[in-house]
Amino acid sequence: MPRVAPVRVVCVLLTATMFTACTSAGDETGKFSKSNEPAPWGVGSPGIGDPYYPDDGNGGYDVTAYEVSISYDPATRQLMGDTTVVATATAALSRYNLDLTGFDVSEVDVDGGRAATTRDGEHELVITPAAPLTKGATFRTRVRYTGVPTADKDSTLGAGGWQIAKSGGAFAAGEPHSASSWYPVNDHPSDKATFRLAARVPDGWSVISNGREEPAKTEGGWTTYTWVEPNRIAPYLTTVGIDRWTFERSALPDGTPVVNAYAPGAQDKRRVEARVPEVLAFLAGKFGPYPQSAAGGIFLNESIGFSLETQGRPTYAKWADLDVIVHEQAHQWFGDSVSLERWSDVCLNECFASYAQWLWREKEGEDLDATFRTEVARASDKFWKRRLVDMGPGNEFTAVYDKGQLAVHALRRQLGEERFDTLLKKWTQTHRDGNASWAEFTAMVNEVSGHDQSAFLQAWFHQADKPAEDLLYPGSLRK
Repeated sequence: MPRVAPVRVVCVLLTATMFTACTSAGDETGKFSKSNEPAPWGVGSPGIGDPYYPDDGNGGYDVTAYEVSISYDPATRQLMGDTTVVATATAALSRYNLDLTGFDVSEVDVDGGRAATTRDGEHELVITPAAPLTKGATFRTRVRYTGVPTADKDSTLGAGGWQIAKSGGAFAAGEPHSASSWYPVNDHPSDKATFRLAARVPDGWSVISNGREEPAKTEGGWTTYTWVEPNRIAPYLTTVGIDRWTFERSALPDGTPVVNAYAPGAQDKRRVEARVPEVLAFLAGKFGPYPQSAAGGIFLNESIGFSLETQGRPTYAKWADLDVIVHEQAHQWFGDSVSLERWSDVCLNECFASYAQWLWREKEGEDLDATFRTEVARASDKFWKRRLVDMGPGNEFTAVYDKGQLAVHALRRQLGEERFDTLLKKWTQTHRDGNASWAEFTAMVNEVSGHDQSAFLQAWFHQADKPAEDLLYPGSLRK
């Protein structure tokens, strides 16, 4: 998840039943009827049900695949898109929404038939198929659109989504949402899907994205680059980078392909990126096998205020160092493979990726118990007055980066080394390629420890105050 420079500051697969429940709560089936009689079909809700971001995502369906095709000319900044969204209806639908910010939509087809469309607000694309969709049906929505993409000015950490690079190229990165700035999407991490991108750019430009690359094809002065992510991915973790990249290709010992892309002026990052295989091997020893289909990094020559854990291939700001790389690569387990269910649970991403930085420093010889005591001693009242779980909208990306490190280290000492190690590996394996909630994490902590840890978890993660002395220094930290 994004972090602010220079201080370290990128989402459950909802079941059909949960989506239906969300739809029932937020959708009024008769709302669009011309009479007071209930309509025989439901209407997909304009939000997926996350109280922190009620307009993000949509209800009534579950996306299984995105097939995104774009053509982008850096000279004019015009993007032409042709995207197909494959989904399963979790309710009988006469209408549903996709998220798409800006663009002129020229045509929408549902299962090959022309659909009617309207726009609602800044990012809702409302689609009425020619024939209603039955519950459980798999359907394909094809959207053709053109325009100049714009950055998301409402991103929590500053402008996110589509951004213009110094070189004249462009890249997409942002959290909690960014995908809707360049393709139609169910833009919430609780609806993960596979992702395929075919991006056509003028010769001399090149494209980096998630997953594994397929052979590029050149025709008529344009080259199409294709990237395929077979693992399900949360929408904000998808990316595209268009620039005059310098590519560097290799493989991990297990054969996983590694592709690094350096923007003009960012080649000096090769030295630090060369340590990524070492970093991934270390993290795999802590968290379990590397969970992604590919690895590498996207190195921008931009002083943006964050780096982001775009799946399999993090996007790094110009100021990113090895500490940042450790953090973003740890997200490949915590946040990317195991994605959050709601944004109030973001500590499941950020607290553990931030603690990975401590684990790396411990490997380098640092005494973490001493670090913990030092940080506790210098912490102000304001430092403690921040929750790590259900912290309130707009506060997600604050305490999780510093107080979160202390909390996870305290949890480690509370459980003991063996149980903490078991917890990390069991969590990432149990929820691999899915989503999970803080309630599920709490249940696993109790299961692994063999004791009810509610008081400890409440004091450290839910409470906006300094833990009581007996919980502040657990285990070997006890004075």
